[in-house]
Amino acid sequence: MLKRRTLLAAAGVALGALAAVPAAAQETVKVGLILPMTGPFASTGRQVSAGAKTFLEMKGDTVAGKKIELIIRDDAGVADQTRRIAQELVVNEGVKLLAGGGLTPLAMAVAPVATQAKVPMIVTSAGTASITKASPFITRTSGTLPQYSLPVGTWAAENGIKKVVTLVSDYGPGIDAEKWFSKEFKGKGGEIIEAVRVPLANPDFAPFLQRVRDAKPDAVFVFLPSGAGALFMKQFADRGLPEAGVKLIATGDVTDDDILNSMGKPALGTITGHFYATAHDSPENKAYVEAFTKANDNMRPNFMSVGGYDSMALIYAALEKTNGDVSGPAFMEAVKGMSWTSPRGPVSIDPETRDIIQNIYMREVKELDGELHNVEFATFKDLKDPEKAEAN
Repeated sequence: MLKRRTLLAAAGVALGALAAVPAAAQETVKVGLILPMTGPFASTGRQVSAGAKTFLEMKGDTVAGKKIELIIRDDAGVADQTRRIAQELVVNEGVKLLAGGGLTPLAMAVAPVATQAKVPMIVTSAGTASITKASPFITRTSGTLPQYSLPVGTWAAENGIKKVVTLVSDYGPGIDAEKWFSKEFKGKGGEIIEAVRVPLANPDFAPFLQRVRDAKPDAVFVFLPSGAGALFMKQFADRGLPEAGVKLIATGDVTDDDILNSMGKPALGTITGHFYATAHDSPENKAYVEAFTKANDNMRPNFMSVGGYDSMALIYAALEKTNGDVSGPAFMEAVKGMSWTSPRGPVSIDPETRDIIQNIYMREVKELDGELHNVEFATFKDLKDPEKAEAN
């Protein structure tokens, strides 16, 4: 009997030692980053993934005793692929956190997976306001179109612009942009004389720009997805709108820093509202731009990249708060009210909506040291998403 007890005790010690091994060894937390790395929106995937990797290079790959492993998957901008990849990452690869959402349909495709598996999803790019309502396990580190369209309406009304035509891509973010610019602009006495919506796929802006010119507004307010601005700017100039006295005002997606230099002189003077510019003047941003450009063959970081960088910043801050507990409910509770200093400036997560609260900057495209930049000249501080703020 004594011998049996001794064997059991020894077995217990051995099992205890085995059980202690995972705690002593560094546990790996897999983060699945799903992005359009190929196809028409590949620039979004390139920037977001580079931003996320830059964070790891600057801060290290360990937090709260966990080793962070970033797994990047290409959905080519197709929502069905996004959903399938999310399921595979969670079920087959043991991913504990999801991130990405290069476009609104792609982010929405992950929502049922996040809800069912109770796996948090950090939206790095997509800007339709309703996305965080799609699952209690979604938060966001980019921004919403209402958030950066409303200040453009404020600026236009206060700077002598009386009549505007809106021109937006015909999908969720474009409709949000049209609604909130128009609401603010008309509320301050402006007039929307025409609302133009352009197909998202393979757009030819020329006929729509002719409609704008024929309407003879003081300005045209524009939203287009990141990457479409170069073609738009060329056709804007070709149709003679600058000569006709039509001012271009827009969300920052149109003058995306990644492609701004390729737009040339027609972009000069464009007024936009957005949450990040490469030229943003802060120590945090200077360090970020230096690290990013060094790691990416002098590629200029844009706002998409900062959404990727801050997705990792949020993950690190939340895991520090939970002492490494990566379970969905604990993580989502930790992100509520979380605040940190981003390359874009101070940011926080609204505890009621799980959306980001941030500064929105008014900018003008200017030439600095031989390159085009979005130069900030006014700040709307600590803006919540106005659509959800209105609903509350």
